[in-house]
Amino acid sequence: MPERLHMTTELPPSPPRREVWALAWPLILSNMSVPLLGMVDTAVVGHMEDPHHLGGVALGAAAIGAFYVVFASIRMGTTGLTAQAVGAQDGAEARACLVRPLAAMLAIGLLLMVAGPLIAQLAVRGFAPGPAVSAALTDYVCWRILGAPAALGTFVLLGWLLGNHAARSQLVVLVGTNVINAVLTVWFVLGLDWGVAGVGGATAIADYVGFMLAVALCRHHWLRLPGRLDSTLLWASAPFARLFRVNGDLILRTICLKAAFLGFAAFSARQGDVLLAANAVLNNLLLLQAYALDGFAFATEALVGRAVGRRSAAELDRSLAAAAWWSGGFALLIAAAYALGGPLVILGLTGIEEVREAARAYLVYAALVPLIGVWAYLFDGLFSGATQTRELRNGTALATLVFFVLAWPLVISFGNHGLWLAFIGFMAARSLWFFGRFLQLRADGRFIVRAAT
Repeated sequence: MPERLHMTTELPPSPPRREVWALAWPLILSNMSVPLLGMVDTAVVGHMEDPHHLGGVALGAAAIGAFYVVFASIRMGTTGLTAQAVGAQDGAEARACLVRPLAAMLAIGLLLMVAGPLIAQLAVRGFAPGPAVSAALTDYVCWRILGAPAALGTFVLLGWLLGNHAARSQLVVLVGTNVINAVLTVWFVLGLDWGVAGVGGATAIADYVGFMLAVALCRHHWLRLPGRLDSTLLWASAPFARLFRVNGDLILRTICLKAAFLGFAAFSARQGDVLLAANAVLNNLLLLQAYALDGFAFATEALVGRAVGRRSAAELDRSLAAAAWWSGGFALLIAAAYALGGPLVILGLTGIEEVREAARAYLVYAALVPLIGVWAYLFDGLFSGATQTRELRNGTALATLVFFVLAWPLVISFGNHGLWLAFIGFMAARSLWFFGRFLQLRADGRFIVRAAT
């Protein structure tokens, strides 16, 4: 049986708002570098002579992204497990929390790399584009998938760095990788005229550079940990079972999230080209707020994991309160910025007047999402850091069901207004479920438990 937390009344040296911000701001900047890279790729390929190149890259990126987004959740599990071990000053387990998932992700990455042509073929059959786009898609996938071992391995390394509270190291890795990727893309495509293969190859090379940079940064923190790597503990069955349980829950949670967003896109497409385009424009605002608020969620993972490792309920409460203060404040700022500046952003994102008018009509919903969704992001970090991942899985699955149950009748009755209301219902359901489960588990002393390793 897992050990219960001793509910001490003494406040440990836990992080105030200042430490939350110190962890969060590098993560926010790191997250923001991701969509910027996509903009660079689009701009470079968009200047090639034929439009099929852009279509091939877009579909190829979607195909590979479907695999990567699932395994990216391994970062969350690595952060929580590592932070708990670091908080408990268990150097042997903290080191093992890097080696175990890294070995698994490198093996999966190698399998994906070998299966590159098959993945490209499946993508062509699934998307069913024309011959020119199919050829471009295949070139992109076959080149980019060569970086799969490094890309998946970097997810683990970044999670481990965050578990060690090295948020600035994560900023160095992500920004450095994306800058190298952008430079190589411009050189390979515009300078060497390698076309779509150059875009995929640039990303693969950048993945390996980022991986090596992350390894170098992890080495510094590895040497600072007490003790040494214990081979007996490393390959013990109980920690591996916990690793697969935690990450299995997170993968299922991610699949549910993906299903809800794909459902939103599918319902948008059924309403015609104008509303589809308008929702796509507003989706950029959703992505921006998610990347920003996820910075505080990631910080919460590290802080809560440390509190669990120290078995301190008081530290967890202070960490959560500080993270909630920052998250709530930023959500208010983002909502105000969208309400006041959203029309200008819409003008910059599309020149089609019909789409502009439609996007402005539904802008209020994009401004409401951060106010409601911020708590879902925050508790994502909380439950992940505490490795209470079953709650994440169940809550997200329930919220996804709520979305589809609401979407069909609301879209029929209220059109696109109904679709946005269903999406807000999805975010609200996640927030309410997580908050309720936190109160229940925290009250009976079962929330902060570090399972025996």
